[in-house]
Order: sequence, then C-alpha cells, then structure tokens
Amino acid sequence: MHVGVTEFWDRILEQARLGLPEQTFATWLSSARAVSWEGGILHVVAPSRFHAEWLEDKYGDTVKEIAGRVLGEPVQLRFSPARGAADRSAPEISVAPVLDPPPPPAAPPPVPQAVSGLNTRYTFDRFIVGENNRLAQAASQSVAERPARSYNPLFLYGATGLGKTHLMQAIANRILETGEALRICYIPAEQFVNEMVTAIYEHTTDAFRARYRSYDLLLVDDVQFLRRKEHTQEEFFHTFNVLYNGGRQIVLTSDRHPKELEGLEERLVSRFEWGLVAAVHPPDYETRVAILRKKADEDCVELDAEVIELIAECCRSSVRELEGAIIKLLAFSSLTRREVTLELARQALAGAGPNAFRPLDEARIRDAVAEAWEVAPASLSSPRRSRSIVVPRQVAMFLMRELLNLPLAGIGREFGGRDHSTVIHSVRKVEERLRADEAFREKVESLRMQLERGG
Repeated sequence: MHVGVTEFWDRILEQARLGLPEQTFATWLSSARAVSWEGGILHVVAPSRFHAEWLEDKYGDTVKEIAGRVLGEPVQLRFSPARGAADRSAPEISVAPVLDPPPPPAAPPPVPQAVSGLNTRYTFDRFIVGENNRLAQAASQSVAERPARSYNPLFLYGATGLGKTHLMQAIANRILETGEALRICYIPAEQFVNEMVTAIYEHTTDAFRARYRSYDLLLVDDVQFLRRKEHTQEEFFHTFNVLYNGGRQIVLTSDRHPKELEGLEERLVSRFEWGLVAAVHPPDYETRVAILRKKADEDCVELDAEVIELIAECCRSSVRELEGAIIKLLAFSSLTRREVTLELARQALAGAGPNAFRPLDEARIRDAVAEAWEVAPASLSSPRRSRSIVVPRQVAMFLMRELLNLPLAGIGREFGGRDHSTVIHSVRKVEERLRADEAFREKVESLRMQLERGG
C-alpha cells in the first residue's frame, strides 16, 4: 500500500471523526483501512464481510463525500472484507479442486464441478456443537469422511433455522476441500419438483433422469416438499434406488421425522429410514451463548458477556433468531448513536409490540397470529367454527408445527384439547392455501419471519 493512500485515508478518518458519534466511528470506521487508489476508485477493506457491507450501506455516502472534499475531485469507493476474512465471507459458491489428468491409457477420473447453491461459510469448523445437535453433527462429519460407507442415507430433521442445511452443506464443502473427485449435487426439494415438471413439459425426462442418477453425492434439502406430488415421488424413488444400489451417498433434510411426513409414499419413508435418522433440536442455553460468541468474533463485534447472556435468554428457538438479535442490536446502537450496553440491549430487544422478543413458544405464536388476524387470542382455543376464527387457528397450528416442531397431540392441547387428526387437517389446509393464494402466503411468511427474528 502506498504512503499517499495511507495519508489520504487518515485525512478522511480525521474528518469523519468530527462528523460522526464517537461510538459509531470506533465501531465501524476505526478498524477499516484503504489499500489502493487507482482510476478514481478508493478500495477500503474491513475486518469481515458483515462489517464491509454495513459500512458501505450505512456510511458509504458519508465517506464518499468526505473523500471528495479532501481530494478535491469525485471519488468512487469499493468496500470488501480483508484478505484474512476471505474464508469466513466468501461468495456463496463452491470452486471444485482441479485434478491433474492421469497418464494414458487409463481413463481419467470424474472431475468435480462447482456445486450450485453451496454456501462456503457452511463448514464444520463454523458449526457450534451442543447436546441438541451432537449426533447429527457427528454423523454428518462421518459421512464427509467416508461417503456411502458410514450412514446411507443420512436423514436430518428439525425445525427451521437450527442448522440442518449448514450440516448438509458442510459435508459437501469438506469433500470439496479434500479434492476427492466426486460428482456432487445440492438441491432443495422444491427445485427438484420444479425441474421435474419442466422436464415433463419439455419432453426431457430421460436427460433429467440420467443427470440425477450420475451423482456420487446427492444432497436434497427440505424433502417435505415432495409430499402429495405422486409423479415426482415416483421419479425420486427410482433415483434413490439407483444411487443407493450403486454405492452412492444420499443426504436428506426435513422439518420432521420421516414417519410424520403425511402424503409421502410408504416405500419412500421406509428408504429414508434405511440409514441414520438424526434430530436437530433447538439449542440449549450454553450452546446459544457459544453461538453468539462465535458470531460476534466472526463479525468483529465486541459484546459484553452480560449482553450475550441476555440475548441467549431471550432467543431460544433457533440459530437464525440469535443471529438476527445481534443485527437488531447493532442497528439500534447505530440509529440511537449509543454504545452497546446491557441497558441498551434490553431496550433494543424489548421492541415496541407486545410480542417483541419474547421467547418463541406456543403462547407467542398464538398471540402473534391473533394480532395479525385481529381476533382475541382466547378465541383460537374456543369451540367457535366461524371462518374468522378457523383460519387463524389453522395458521397458528401450522406455525407451531413448523417453528417449534411440536407433536400433533401437544398442538391440539393448545387449542382446547383438539385431537391430532384436527391438527393434521389444519396443517394440510394451510399448506394447500399457501400454494394457491399469493396474498395469504405473503401474510403467513411475513408472520413467520417476524416470529423467527424475535420482532
């Protein structure tokens, strides 16, 4: 880095310090540095990808204006994470290792392709292990080290935001790191269904079939989306058999145990249980604290132990909720121009609404749904069967199943002692309407995101 660039950046920092709150400057600008000035573009690096994106989004215009004033001409800015943060913050693609071709006449081994949809941040090193996920993590690591020789298939299940996709993709990322020439495919089940429909429409089912039966490692996320799609289940059944009988590894995730996947053919359920079925439960308090500490370290954010403990106590449902709490806290700190303290954290996590940052449980879901549909929470447990009550009651049952992974009988007890068949019917009705009614889908998804974020 040239001295001129350093001096230029120091002058920008001096001006920024005068115009920004000290806490904002110390948190976001003091650790950034300029590394090059070329073609009218000033390249600035920050300690992490999160830090760089936040700096560009919230303070990019301010820094740009100061830089232009200091230099006396327009300046363009480019923000990026420092080189040492590259592994933590790389773009969400995987680059396959390149193997030297063997000498003729031996046939060359298959060269792995870049795997679409993989997040390179999803590694075993970045996964926090607790009692809630120990078996799932150990099984996933074993599969990564010995594909098709440890647990085949490996079936991971649990509620949203607990790390199933992280573990599944960590398997692929570990294999790619080793350079083993395996053909890998990661695909959400919903995309598999869509591709199957397209193949039927375009008369390319043979090519579709050949492609999915050629992989050495097939990772299918959220297989609950295969329910009640008979043609796709038929195709997946035969693909499963070809891969399994050929000694290829299959990894699947779902929001519930195979036996609870209503609308899935029994022969598929049976095959899903051939290997190992492992649950991923919500993290306990100690694991939540460890997750928060690691998240803060990776994003170069200093949080006192008492602040981390408060977040861990408030957010109990998922890893996603914990990460969202840190982002919410940092945003509140910047907007109010106050240092992150325990008192500030209490204010930020308390929010303005009656449901804000209560632990995610049955009562919070029921209250949030009742508020969204403008009915009394108690009415959802009443015998009333008017449409104005039945719809939110069904949505509440659906969200309890999706977000808390509660047993059917337990959900029924929350609504006046209804039996499990009523809960199954309610969940199915919501799923059907989600597919057919865009406005309804947007309302339910918005509510789900609100609950997961703790807002």
